[in-house]
Amino acid sequence: MKIAVTSASGKLGASIIQTLVKELGTNQVIGIARTPEKAKHLGVEVREGDYNNREQFDAALQGIDSVLLVSGMDDPQKRIIQHRNVIEAAKQNNVKKIVYTSIVGAEEGNAFSPIVQTNRQTEQDIINSGLDYVIGRNGIYIEPDLEYIDTYVKDGEIKNCAAEGICTYTSRAELGFAYAKMLLGNKHNGNVYNLVGNGITQHELTSLINQVYQTKLVYHSVSVKDYKADRIGALGEFLGTIIAGIYEGIKSGADDVPSDYKTAAGRSHKSTLEIIKDFYETNLNN
Repeated sequence: MKIAVTSASGKLGASIIQTLVKELGTNQVIGIARTPEKAKHLGVEVREGDYNNREQFDAALQGIDSVLLVSGMDDPQKRIIQHRNVIEAAKQNNVKKIVYTSIVGAEEGNAFSPIVQTNRQTEQDIINSGLDYVIGRNGIYIEPDLEYIDTYVKDGEIKNCAAEGICTYTSRAELGFAYAKMLLGNKHNGNVYNLVGNGITQHELTSLINQVYQTKLVYHSVSVKDYKADRIGALGEFLGTIIAGIYEGIKSGADDVPSDYKTAAGRSHKSTLEIIKDFYETNLNN
Protein backbone atom coordinates (compact mmCIF):
# COMPACT_ATOMS: atom_id res chain seq x y z
CA MET A 1 0.00 0.00 0.00
CA LYS A 2 1.36 3.40 -0.98
CA ILE A 3 -0.12 6.58 0.50
CA ALA A 4 0.62 10.03 -0.93
CA VAL A 5 0.24 13.29 1.00
CA THR A 6 0.02 16.60 -0.87
CA SER A 7 1.51 19.86 0.42
CA ALA A 8 4.21 17.80 2.08
CA SER A 9 6.35 20.88 2.67
CA GLY A 10 3.61 22.50 4.75
CA LYS A 11 3.20 21.99 8.47
CA LEU A 12 -0.01 19.95 8.32
CA GLY A 13 1.22 17.76 5.46
CA ALA A 14 4.47 17.14 7.31
CA SER A 15 2.62 16.20 10.51
CA ILE A 16 0.49 13.66 8.63
CA ILE A 17 3.54 12.17 6.91
CA GLN A 18 5.45 11.85 10.18
CA THR A 19 2.54 9.96 11.75
CA LEU A 20 2.14 7.69 8.72
CA VAL A 21 5.85 6.85 8.75
CA LYS A 22 5.50 5.64 12.34
CA GLU A 23 2.70 3.33 11.19
CA LEU A 24 4.02 2.17 7.80
CA GLY A 25 7.70 3.02 7.53
CA THR A 26 9.24 5.30 4.90
CA ASN A 27 8.82 3.09 1.83
CA GLN A 28 5.04 3.23 1.73
CA VAL A 29 4.64 6.98 2.22
CA ILE A 30 5.06 9.48 -0.63
CA GLY A 31 5.16 13.23 -0.21
CA ILE A 32 3.99 15.57 -2.96
CA ALA A 33 5.15 19.19 -2.94
CA ARG A 34 5.33 22.10 -5.34
CA THR A 35 9.00 22.42 -4.35
CA PRO A 36 10.16 18.90 -3.42
CA GLU A 37 13.44 20.11 -1.91
CA LYS A 38 11.48 21.77 0.89
CA ALA A 39 10.13 18.38 2.03
CA LYS A 40 13.30 16.27 1.72
CA HIS A 41 13.83 16.48 5.50
CA LEU A 42 10.85 14.16 6.00
CA GLY A 43 12.91 11.17 4.84
CA VAL A 44 10.38 9.87 2.30
CA GLU A 45 10.18 9.98 -1.49
CA VAL A 46 8.92 13.41 -2.53
CA ARG A 47 7.36 13.96 -5.96
CA GLU A 48 6.67 17.28 -7.66
CA GLY A 49 3.07 18.44 -7.63
CA ASP A 50 1.69 21.94 -8.12
CA TYR A 51 -2.08 22.16 -7.69
CA ASN A 52 -2.22 24.30 -10.84
CA ASN A 53 -0.52 21.61 -12.92
CA ARG A 54 -2.71 18.60 -13.72
CA GLU A 55 0.09 16.86 -15.64
CA GLN A 56 2.36 16.93 -12.59
CA PHE A 57 -0.30 15.19 -10.52
CA ASP A 58 -0.92 12.66 -13.29
CA ALA A 59 2.71 11.65 -12.77
CA ALA A 60 2.85 12.15 -8.99
CA LEU A 61 -0.07 9.80 -8.29
CA GLN A 62 1.20 6.85 -10.34
CA GLY A 63 1.26 3.70 -8.22
CA ILE A 64 -0.60 5.36 -5.33
CA ASP A 65 -3.39 3.54 -3.48
CA SER A 66 -4.65 6.41 -1.30
CA VAL A 67 -4.06 10.16 -1.43
CA LEU A 68 -4.42 12.76 1.30
CA LEU A 69 -5.45 16.07 -0.29
CA VAL A 70 -4.45 19.00 1.89
CA SER A 71 -6.68 21.95 1.07
CA GLY A 72 -4.89 24.66 -0.92
CA MET A 73 -4.21 28.19 0.25
CA ASP A 74 -4.90 30.14 -2.94
CA ASP A 75 -7.75 32.47 -3.87
CA PRO A 76 -11.10 30.72 -3.16
CA GLN A 77 -12.24 30.35 -6.77
CA LYS A 78 -8.86 29.05 -7.92
CA ARG A 79 -8.87 26.38 -5.21
CA ILE A 80 -11.88 24.54 -6.65
CA ILE A 81 -10.05 23.94 -9.96
CA GLN A 82 -6.79 23.16 -8.19
CA HIS A 83 -8.42 20.48 -6.05
CA ARG A 84 -10.19 19.05 -9.11
CA ASN A 85 -6.78 18.60 -10.75
CA VAL A 86 -5.84 16.25 -7.92
CA ILE A 87 -9.19 14.44 -7.90
CA GLU A 88 -9.13 13.86 -11.67
CA ALA A 89 -5.49 12.71 -11.56
CA ALA A 90 -6.42 10.28 -8.78
CA LYS A 91 -9.20 8.83 -10.92
CA GLN A 92 -6.94 8.52 -13.95
CA ASN A 93 -4.34 6.63 -11.88
CA ASN A 94 -6.91 4.28 -10.32
CA VAL A 95 -6.24 5.60 -6.84
CA LYS A 96 -8.70 3.81 -4.59
CA LYS A 97 -9.25 6.39 -1.85
CA ILE A 98 -9.00 10.12 -1.26
CA VAL A 99 -8.97 11.81 2.14
CA TYR A 100 -9.52 15.57 2.23
CA THR A 101 -8.63 18.18 4.83
CA SER A 102 -11.66 20.47 4.82
CA ILE A 103 -12.58 22.98 7.50
CA VAL A 104 -15.23 23.84 10.07
CA GLY A 105 -16.98 27.18 9.58
CA ALA A 106 -20.02 29.10 8.42
CA GLU A 107 -20.82 28.94 4.71
CA GLU A 108 -22.34 32.43 4.84
CA GLY A 109 -22.16 35.50 7.03
CA ASN A 110 -18.49 36.40 7.47
CA ALA A 111 -15.33 37.16 5.51
CA PHE A 112 -14.07 33.58 5.92
CA SER A 113 -17.22 32.07 4.39
CA PRO A 114 -15.89 32.09 0.77
CA ILE A 115 -13.10 29.76 1.90
CA VAL A 116 -15.61 27.45 3.57
CA GLN A 117 -17.81 27.48 0.46
CA THR A 118 -14.95 26.32 -1.76
CA ASN A 119 -14.09 23.56 0.70
CA ARG A 120 -17.70 22.38 0.62
CA GLN A 121 -17.56 22.32 -3.20
CA THR A 122 -14.42 20.17 -3.07
CA GLU A 123 -16.13 17.89 -0.56
CA GLN A 124 -18.96 17.41 -3.05
CA ASP A 125 -16.53 16.88 -5.93
CA ILE A 126 -14.85 14.11 -3.92
CA ILE A 127 -18.16 12.50 -2.98
CA ASN A 128 -19.15 12.55 -6.67
CA SER A 129 -15.79 11.16 -7.83
CA GLY A 130 -16.69 7.50 -7.34
CA LEU A 131 -13.60 6.97 -5.17
CA ASP A 132 -13.70 5.81 -1.59
CA TYR A 133 -13.35 8.89 0.56
CA VAL A 134 -13.12 10.33 4.05
CA ILE A 135 -13.49 14.05 4.74
CA GLY A 136 -12.16 15.79 7.82
CA ARG A 137 -13.36 19.26 8.75
CA ASN A 138 -10.52 20.81 10.70
CA GLY A 139 -10.98 23.10 13.64
CA ILE A 140 -8.78 26.15 14.06
CA TYR A 141 -5.11 25.44 14.69
CA ILE A 142 -3.87 26.70 18.04
CA GLU A 143 -0.24 26.99 16.85
CA PRO A 144 -0.54 30.48 15.32
CA ASP A 145 -1.57 31.87 18.71
CA LEU A 146 1.38 30.17 20.40
CA GLU A 147 3.81 31.23 17.67
CA TYR A 148 2.61 34.81 18.27
CA ILE A 149 3.43 34.69 21.97
CA ASP A 150 6.28 37.22 21.83
CA THR A 151 3.99 39.82 20.27
CA TYR A 152 1.27 39.06 22.82
CA VAL A 153 3.78 39.54 25.64
CA LYS A 154 5.05 42.80 24.13
CA ASP A 155 1.46 44.09 23.85
CA GLY A 156 0.40 42.58 27.19
CA GLU A 157 -2.78 41.25 25.64
CA ILE A 158 -4.51 38.97 23.16
CA LYS A 159 -6.76 41.11 21.00
CA ASN A 160 -9.37 40.00 18.47
CA CYS A 161 -13.10 40.20 17.71
CA ALA A 162 -14.16 36.73 18.94
CA ALA A 163 -15.69 38.18 22.14
CA GLU A 164 -17.29 35.32 24.16
CA GLY A 165 -17.54 32.93 21.21
CA ILE A 166 -16.50 29.31 21.67
CA CYS A 167 -13.56 28.01 19.64
CA THR A 168 -12.89 24.26 19.41
CA TYR A 169 -9.12 24.55 18.93
CA THR A 170 -7.11 21.66 17.57
CA SER A 171 -3.44 21.31 16.58
CA ARG A 172 -1.51 20.07 13.58
CA ALA A 173 -0.14 17.18 15.65
CA GLU A 174 -3.63 16.08 16.67
CA LEU A 175 -4.83 16.36 13.08
CA GLY A 176 -1.80 14.44 11.82
CA PHE A 177 -2.69 11.56 14.13
CA ALA A 178 -6.35 11.55 13.09
CA TYR A 179 -5.69 11.73 9.35
CA ALA A 180 -3.23 8.85 9.52
CA LYS A 181 -5.95 6.71 11.09
CA MET A 182 -8.49 7.86 8.50
CA LEU A 183 -6.14 6.83 5.69
CA LEU A 184 -5.47 3.37 7.08
CA GLY A 185 -8.16 0.73 6.72
CA ASN A 186 -11.68 1.12 5.38
CA LYS A 187 -13.90 1.62 8.42
CA HIS A 188 -13.95 5.42 8.02
CA ASN A 189 -14.84 5.40 4.32
CA GLY A 190 -17.86 7.51 3.36
CA ASN A 191 -17.75 9.67 6.49
CA VAL A 192 -17.37 13.38 7.18
CA TYR A 193 -15.78 14.14 10.56
CA ASN A 194 -15.47 17.32 12.59
CA LEU A 195 -11.85 17.16 13.77
CA VAL A 196 -12.01 19.57 16.67
CA GLY A 197 -11.10 19.73 20.34
CA ASN A 198 -12.79 21.06 23.46
CA GLY A 199 -14.52 24.42 23.11
CA ILE A 200 -13.07 27.39 24.99
CA THR A 201 -13.44 31.17 24.97
CA GLN A 202 -10.63 33.63 24.31
CA HIS A 203 -10.59 34.45 28.03
CA GLU A 204 -9.99 30.77 28.76
CA LEU A 205 -7.32 30.54 26.07
CA THR A 206 -5.54 33.52 27.60
CA SER A 207 -5.68 31.93 31.04
CA LEU A 208 -4.23 28.64 29.77
CA ILE A 209 -1.40 30.44 27.97
CA ASN A 210 -0.64 32.37 31.15
CA GLN A 211 -0.57 29.10 33.10
CA VAL A 212 1.94 27.42 30.78
CA TYR A 213 4.07 30.39 29.74
CA GLN A 214 3.97 32.17 33.12
CA THR A 215 2.71 35.33 31.44
CA LYS A 216 0.19 37.92 32.60
CA LEU A 217 -1.76 38.48 29.43
CA VAL A 218 -5.33 39.78 29.33
CA TYR A 219 -7.92 39.31 26.62
CA HIS A 220 -9.18 42.43 24.86
CA SER A 221 -12.26 42.13 22.65
CA VAL A 222 -12.70 44.67 19.85
CA SER A 223 -15.33 45.18 17.16
CA VAL A 224 -15.25 43.16 13.96
CA LYS A 225 -14.77 46.36 11.97
CA ASP A 226 -11.80 47.53 14.03
CA TYR A 227 -10.17 44.11 14.07
CA LYS A 228 -10.52 43.73 10.31
CA ALA A 229 -8.91 47.14 9.77
CA ASP A 230 -6.08 46.18 12.14
CA ARG A 231 -5.40 42.84 10.43
CA ILE A 232 -5.54 44.30 6.92
CA GLY A 233 -3.08 46.98 8.01
CA ALA A 234 -0.70 44.33 9.35
CA LEU A 235 -1.18 41.50 6.85
CA GLY A 236 -2.63 42.98 3.68
CA GLU A 237 -6.13 42.85 2.21
CA PHE A 238 -6.40 39.13 1.39
CA LEU A 239 -4.90 37.52 4.49
CA GLY A 240 -6.09 40.24 6.88
CA THR A 241 -9.70 39.80 5.72
CA ILE A 242 -9.47 36.01 6.13
CA ILE A 243 -8.03 36.22 9.65
CA ALA A 244 -10.70 38.72 10.70
CA GLY A 245 -13.35 36.43 9.20
CA ILE A 246 -12.09 33.49 11.26
CA TYR A 247 -12.53 35.38 14.52
CA GLU A 248 -15.87 36.79 13.39
CA GLY A 249 -16.93 33.19 12.84
CA ILE A 250 -15.84 32.26 16.37
CA LYS A 251 -17.89 35.16 17.73
CA SER A 252 -21.02 33.97 15.91
CA GLY A 253 -20.64 30.33 17.00
CA ALA A 254 -19.56 28.89 13.64
CA ASP A 255 -16.72 26.93 15.25
CA ASP A 256 -18.72 25.57 18.19
CA VAL A 257 -19.50 22.19 16.64
CA PRO A 258 -19.65 18.66 18.08
CA SER A 259 -16.40 16.72 17.79
CA ASP A 260 -16.01 13.45 15.88
CA TYR A 261 -12.32 13.27 16.74
CA LYS A 262 -12.54 10.18 18.93
CA THR A 263 -14.43 8.26 16.24
CA ALA A 264 -11.89 9.27 13.60
CA ALA A 265 -8.71 8.86 15.65
CA GLY A 266 -9.65 6.05 18.03
CA ARG A 267 -8.77 8.15 21.06
CA SER A 268 -9.94 11.35 22.69
CA HIS A 269 -8.62 14.70 21.50
CA LYS A 270 -6.03 16.16 23.84
CA SER A 271 -7.18 19.00 26.08
CA THR A 272 -6.21 22.53 25.11
CA LEU A 273 -3.92 22.67 28.14
CA GLU A 274 -2.11 19.49 27.03
CA ILE A 275 -1.65 20.87 23.51
CA ILE A 276 -0.21 24.14 24.80
CA LYS A 277 2.14 22.26 27.14
CA ASP A 278 3.27 19.99 24.29
CA PHE A 279 3.99 22.97 22.07
CA TYR A 280 5.82 24.81 24.84
CA GLU A 281 8.01 21.84 25.76
CA THR A 282 8.81 20.99 22.13
CA ASN A 283 9.93 24.53 21.37
CA LEU A 284 11.77 24.82 24.68
CA ASN A 285 13.88 21.81 23.74
CA ASN A 286 14.59 22.89 20.16
